[in-house]
Amino acid sequence: MDQIKAIAVYLPQYHPVPENDEWWEKGFTEWTNVVKAKPLFKGHYQPRLAADLGYYDLRLPEVREQQAEMAKAHGIHGFCYYHYWFGNGKQLLERPFNEVVASGKPDFPFMLCWANQTWKGVWFGASKGAVLIEQLYPGKEDYIAHFDYLLSAFKDPRYITIDGMPVFNVYMALDIPDLQLFVDTFRECAKKAGLKGIYLLAGGCPTEWDPTAHGFDGIISNNFHRLRYDVKKYLIKDRFSLAGRLENRLKNIINNNDVEVRKKPYLVDYEKMTELVSEWPDTKFDYFPQVVPDWDNSARAGVKSLVLKDSTPELWGKHVEKACEYVQRYKGDRKLVFVKSWNEWAEGNYLEPDQKWGLQYLKVFKDIISKFR
Repeated sequence: MDQIKAIAVYLPQYHPVPENDEWWEKGFTEWTNVVKAKPLFKGHYQPRLAADLGYYDLRLPEVREQQAEMAKAHGIHGFCYYHYWFGNGKQLLERPFNEVVASGKPDFPFMLCWANQTWKGVWFGASKGAVLIEQLYPGKEDYIAHFDYLLSAFKDPRYITIDGMPVFNVYMALDIPDLQLFVDTFRECAKKAGLKGIYLLAGGCPTEWDPTAHGFDGIISNNFHRLRYDVKKYLIKDRFSLAGRLENRLKNIINNNDVEVRKKPYLVDYEKMTELVSEWPDTKFDYFPQVVPDWDNSARAGVKSLVLKDSTPELWGKHVEKACEYVQRYKGDRKLVFVKSWNEWAEGNYLEPDQKWGLQYLKVFKDIISKFR
């Protein structure tokens, strides 16, 4: 049996940068919001307090080594690092990954996700969504410069590949105004660089969107994020659609009494949520499931947040098992399951141990993955 490779999304927002110092406060990192979070309703698990790894600083190579060792020991194959390229060479939070490539450590597989979104103040919980930095698409020369920057990573022996091609995820593929130009340019650059090609994965796409018709090779499931936005649509417009297949079902997973007056976050039942987002389609192209251990972004958004209610290691294990069963359709290095996320603490979306659950989510994950090996 071919081995399932679980890839966990990795957020590099745990070290100070000048931009965050300017926008928020001196020394701002993701931990700033995490430790200030407060419970907003009875039984609300906040703040989320770090355990084994502590409130780390990703400028320290020892921290990155500890993360990789912990992930590997619990069945995670590699990390998918968020990568920020805003156009005209502008980057943010690039230091940790640059050091991973330059140092050759940790010796742990990785790939990149271009998180191509405009940053707004609301991302950090600000009441207004003022633009902090805009995502731009200056054209072909910038795409070439972007690829050239990535090339050393693509050539790294640790980089995750499919059919020998480095896997590159575009978080919001449909936001790129000249998408075909981007695809053609990256493929041309890969050929000139002597690579076997580049394997392009799209995110943020409707289920019916065929990536192969747009130059991409596959899709990472977007079901959970579609559900997040559809929760709001349902409450505002009394309608709901997740990929056009789930009409009238959202009302069964939302606690409406808590959301009508907006004194509390939107509360969504974790078990029923995972049932919905695990309805992955039968496609003719590569489609990779994404699993979510938990979600609570109230550390950023307060009462405007969405909270998954009653997530447990046991229910998480069932969610992971469905994803493993789904990818049995694939062979070789296509048996990929994406985990969102390894360490998005301010969204309550992480596998790293906290003071409530410790290593339980990771241990369950390891047990499930081991069943398929």
